[in-house]
Amino acid sequence: MTPAPIIETDRLILRGPVASDFEAIAAFYADPIRSVGFGGVLPRDKAWRWFASSIGHWQLRGYGFWTITLKGDDTAAGICGLWNPEGWPEPEIGWIAFDGFEGKGIAFEAATAVRAHAYSALGFTTLTSNIVPGNERSIALAERLGAKFERTYTNVNMGTEHLYRHPAPEARA
Repeated sequence: MTPAPIIETDRLILRGPVASDFEAIAAFYADPIRSVGFGGVLPRDKAWRWFASSIGHWQLRGYGFWTITLKGDDTAAGICGLWNPEGWPEPEIGWIAFDGFEGKGIAFEAATAVRAHAYSALGFTTLTSNIVPGNERSIALAERLGAKFERTYTNVNMGTEHLYRHPAPEARA
C-alpha cells in the first residue's frame, strides 16, 4: 500500500487517515451546511464509502487526503489533500476544517504545505481547486493561496463548480 508521507508545519501534523478519523468524517457529512462543498449530506454508510475510497486513492494515484492534526494532539482537525478521481478534469487540492477548528488558519497552513509537497515531491506543475458556487469561505482561501478563477465547468459528481488555478511553483518564487 502507498503510505501517506507525514508533513509537518509550524503548528500541524498532516498524516495518513486512520480508522479512528471516520467519526469526524461522518459528523462532517451529517452536517448539511458544512458538507455542501463535498457533495452534501451522506448517511454513515455512504460517508464510510467516501472515507474508504479516499484511502484507496493513495494506492491508485500515489497521493490523497491527509488528516490534519494539531501538534501534540492526534484529534482530526480536518483534511487536506490532492484528489483526482475518475471524471475530474485534473488533480485538485481540497480542504476541510472540521467543526470547532475553523477560523484558525489551519486549512491555509495545511493547503500551503500540501501544495508545496505536490510541486516539490510529486513534480506537479499546477493544481486546481474545484469549488461549489457560493462556498465563499473556500473561494476566499483559494484566493488567499494565490489561486485565480479560471472557468466554470460541470463536475461529474458535484454539478456546476468554479475551477480556481493555483500558481505554478516558479510563479510563487
